[in-house]
Amino acid sequence: MTEPAPAALSCDLLAKALEAKDAAAVAFALRNDRIVVPLLAVDGPPAVRVFRRDGSDRYMLLLFSSTANYVAMLPSEDDHRVVAYDATELRTYLTESIGVLESVWFDVAGPHPMQADPADILAALSFDSGVAPRD
Repeated sequence: MTEPAPAALSCDLLAKALEAKDAAAVAFALRNDRIVVPLLAVDGPPAVRVFRRDGSDRYMLLLFSSTANYVAMLPSEDDHRVVAYDATELRTYLTESIGVLESVWFDVAGPHPMQADPADILAALSFDSGVAPRD
């Protein structure tokens, strides 16, 4: 797992995609930028923080376009640990956790929230355009 990220992390591609409510642009951002992933505030190895709705036996993965948007969701907390995941790290996490996840939320507290099925995010991360990267 990547080391915890700096407090002012921001993912502009994702923020713009969410503002436009453009699912294809969100997928592009996930494949080409880093995303803010909350961590549990625990001693020991970093662990992704997931959330559960009352009465549900599955979890929601909340991802953010900036650390500020995560802090806005939980303003009463004082320890907002995050990590920046790239596409490979996010794909690995989703592959390992997909059986316990019911949804993925982006910037759930705003300003432009969006929800997706974990399988759809995993498929988007696994998409191969067939176009060779440019040098």
